[in-house]
Amino acid sequence: MLASAVVDNLLSAPVVAFIVAATFTLLGADVRLPEGLYGILSSYLLLAIGIKGGRGLGEATIDELWAPLLAAGALGVATPLIAYVLLRRAGRLDRVNGAGVAAHYGSVSAVTYTVVIGLLESRGEGYEAFLTGLLAILEVIGIVVALSIARSSAGASYGEAILEVIRGRSISMLLAGLAIGLVVGSERLASVDPLFVGLFQGVLTLFLLEMGVLAAQRLRNAGTFGLRIIALAVVIPLVNGLLGAAAGAAAGLSTGGVTVLATLAASASYIAAPAAVRIALPAADPGLSITAALGVTFPFNIIIGVSVYAAYAEWLT
Repeated sequence: MLASAVVDNLLSAPVVAFIVAATFTLLGADVRLPEGLYGILSSYLLLAIGIKGGRGLGEATIDELWAPLLAAGALGVATPLIAYVLLRRAGRLDRVNGAGVAAHYGSVSAVTYTVVIGLLESRGEGYEAFLTGLLAILEVIGIVVALSIARSSAGASYGEAILEVIRGRSISMLLAGLAIGLVVGSERLASVDPLFVGLFQGVLTLFLLEMGVLAAQRLRNAGTFGLRIIALAVVIPLVNGLLGAAAGAAAGLSTGGVTVLATLAASASYIAAPAAVRIALPAADPGLSITAALGVTFPFNIIIGVSVYAAYAEWLT
């Protein structure tokens, strides 16, 4: 079952684009998109998933929302703590670097989120659309908890770092989309569905072409940080993904919803977290965190991890 899910995922257009771009980059070929297009594509994806999430929030009831919200809050606390303990003990990192990397694993990757919902939609499998709101919650809480571990080292920049996350483009675009979807509603959104729904898979394919290039560039540096960190960049998402699946199942989410929450818990931020860590923990090595999150964890999740988390969901539901 898992092998079939992995093959199905590997043959999807966005994942194939990612693998092809990463491979070509490692071979020295230039497959980067025109400069400036990356920002446009990422903004589109964030706004599109925000609109879908806002639509879902508008249709959801309090009874449907309270348990997933509690699950997201608990995951936001647990995932960076698990990452920190593993990085300190197994990875032998010092406190500051351990907290810096943990902030990336406590936060989430909006791009990985787009991949998992794209996979579910291509399979015709349903999920709770309001989960986009949980993405924003996890993005902030995970970073706050990780930075709190090293707060004595953060000084007065701690609050500034959190504001950087909240005001950053990833959260801002998601919240803008949520507001649009919530206010406009499903019926009136039908007129823009051809743009924000119909083109989603195609735009995601283009975006992952660029992400394949960036991941390959980071992967080249992975060996400089040692096998322990590379191994943990795979182990941490597997552990956090299982925890996310358990939390989603306990919250009563559908199998697709559990898959999404597990993927969020397993993902690692390389957009919001680096900015916050740079401000709050200037002594932390940014290359270590970005290489682990973008060079190892992101490709692992895109190629194999999402299918593993779907298997977790099927097992628990």
